[in-house]
Amino acid sequence: MSLRHAVLGLLAEGPASGYDLMKTFDVSLSNVWPATQSQLYTELGKLADAGLVDVSAEGRRGRKEYMITEAGLAELRHWITDVEPTRVLRSDMLLRVFFLGQITPEQARAYLRHQSELAGKHLEGLERIRAFLENRQDNLSAYGRITLEYGVRLAKTQQEWALKAEADLARTRPDAPDR
Repeated sequence: MSLRHAVLGLLAEGPASGYDLMKTFDVSLSNVWPATQSQLYTELGKLADAGLVDVSAEGRRGRKEYMITEAGLAELRHWITDVEPTRVLRSDMLLRVFFLGQITPEQARAYLRHQSELAGKHLEGLERIRAFLENRQDNLSAYGRITLEYGVRLAKTQQEWALKAEADLARTRPDAPDR
């Protein structure tokens, strides 16, 4: 997935400023595709240069509102229906788990415990998003709830996995020598 298509998707729902888009990212897409303010504004400039969005209004202090063009909508629809997702999974967290034998058993268990805590915090954030989306009926909220459910299930699984992995290490490597 690209930031380009995330921005086009949001603008397909209606015109928005960079600030408005950033707020929407924070309460909806951060579960799927987080973005920083500088990444978002850079992408808006690229989309405008490519003719995929236009500035529809300008306000005080240089505030710009963007809208998707017909070419942008065509690009978004093409990407949704014709471009197969890459489904590449890379996890630097799991890569580190693979090499936990290089640190002490207690450090390894602490690392896994920390991963469980991080997943729990992520889950709490997702539950706040769920509360925000709960009674809304717009497209972004309706499909956002479906996407959110994936994130909630994934975070719960990650949390449970890390706790189990920590327990497994405590059981199978209790007397492993410290390095």
